[in-house]
Amino acid sequence: MKNNNNIFKILVVDDEKEYREVFQMILEENGYITEEACGGEEALEKLKKESYDLILTDLIMKGMDGIELLKKIKKEYADTEVIIATGYGTIKNAVEAMKKGAYTYFIKGHDPEELLIEIEKLKRLVCVEKENKILRSQKSNSSFMLSTKNKEFKKVMNIAEKAAKSNVNILILGESGVGKEVFARYIHECSDRKDEHFIAVNCHAFSESLLESELFGHEKGAFTGALDKRIGRFEAAHGGTLFLDETGDISLSTQVKLLRTIESKKIERIGSNKSIDVDFRLICATNKDLHKSIMSGEFREDLFYRISTITIEIPPLRERKEDIPDLINFFFEKYKVKLKKNVSKIEKEVMDFLLSYEYPGNVRELKNIVERLIVLSEKGIIQESDLPEHGDKKAYEKEVEATEEIKPLKVIRKETEAKYIEKVLEQCNYNITEAAKKLDISRRQLFNKITEYELK
Repeated sequence: MKNNNNIFKILVVDDEKEYREVFQMILEENGYITEEACGGEEALEKLKKESYDLILTDLIMKGMDGIELLKKIKKEYADTEVIIATGYGTIKNAVEAMKKGAYTYFIKGHDPEELLIEIEKLKRLVCVEKENKILRSQKSNSSFMLSTKNKEFKKVMNIAEKAAKSNVNILILGESGVGKEVFARYIHECSDRKDEHFIAVNCHAFSESLLESELFGHEKGAFTGALDKRIGRFEAAHGGTLFLDETGDISLSTQVKLLRTIESKKIERIGSNKSIDVDFRLICATNKDLHKSIMSGEFREDLFYRISTITIEIPPLRERKEDIPDLINFFFEKYKVKLKKNVSKIEKEVMDFLLSYEYPGNVRELKNIVERLIVLSEKGIIQESDLPEHGDKKAYEKEVEATEEIKPLKVIRKETEAKYIEKVLEQCNYNITEAAKKLDISRRQLFNKITEYELK
C-alpha cells in the first residue's frame, strides 16, 4: 500500500518508546513523514514550532493523557486531525474521544493495514479541504489586492469593470509583479462568463512549437511524442476566458495563427484539418512596450489592434504608496496563518523599510519579502536582520547620495534587479531551477535575465 504521502505529516505521541518506533516504522515504510513525541507536553511544544496534518496519540499516558491532548489540539490547532491509539480495555474511552473531535481510533494489536486505510481516507479529505481553501483564498486574495485608496488605480478598476460587461478583447499592460493575472481574473469574475473556466497561459514559458500545441491542441501522432490527442487551451476556455500572459514573447509565426483564430473564432488542432468553433473572451498581458516591438518587426501591428480593443495599464506599486500599509498587513496575516507562526512583535526598522522601499518587483516582491520575514522569525519577533540584503535601505540611500551621475529610473531598476538575481543565485548555489522558483519566474525567463544582465 505504498503511496506518495510526502506532504502529509504525522506526529506519533506515546510514552512507550517501543510503540512509537513501531508506528513510525509502519508509517515511514508507507511514505509518510513522521516525527515522535514521548508525551502530550512535548507534542504541544512541537506543534508550536511545526504544523502536522495528523496526531496519532496513545490514550493512556503518564502526565497529560490522550483526551486532554485532544482537547488542547482542537482548541488551539483546529485544522490538525487526531487518531487515538488504544487497547481493548479502553475502547469506550476512545469512542468518547471521537465525540470530542477525534477522527477515529485504532486498537493496538490489530492489523496495521486498518490504521493505514483510515489514514489514507483522512489524507484524501484533508487534500480536498486544502484545495477548497486555496480556491477560496484565491478569490479573497484577488478582491483584497485590488482594493485601493489610489485615485489612478480606482480609474483603472472602473475601466476594467465596464470592459468586463462586454466581450471585447482586453490588453493589460504593467511591470512584472503588478498583478496582471489577478486583474484578468477579476475581469472574468465581473463578466457574464464568470461561471465558466478561466484558463491562463504564460506564453514565455513555452518554446514556439510547444506553445502552439498548448494553445491549439494536437491529434495523436501529429509529431514525435504526441502519444495521445490533446485538447488545447482555446478549446478548454470555450464559453469562458482565455488569459495569455507575456503576449509580447509570442513568435511571429504563432502570432499569425493567433490572429486568424481571433478573427474566425475557429481553431485546427495540430495534425488535423478539421475546424473547431471556439467561443472565448480574450485577455492578453505583457510588460513589454508593444509599440517598440511593432517598430522593430517583432510584433504584428494587426494583431496588436485585435487584442487591444480596451487597453488597461496597471500602475506600479511605488505609484500607489497609500495602498502599501494595507498590503503589508494583509500579507502578514495571510502568511501567519499559512505558515502557522505567531508574530507578537515587528521591529520598527522593519516596518520603516517596508513602508519606504520602492519595490521594483511590485506586489510580488512585497509578498515574497513578508513571507521570508515570517519564515525566518523566531520567538514571534520579526527582526531587521532578516530583511533580504537587497533591502538595505540605508546602504541604498548612501549609494544614491554618492552617485554623481543621475541615471534614468529604468537603468536603476535594471541594476537593482541584476544585483538581486545575483544574490538569489548565490543563495541557491547557482541552481537555476531553485532560483527561478524563489523568484517566481520560469527557468527560461531567468536564463534570459542572466543573459541580458551578463551575469556569471
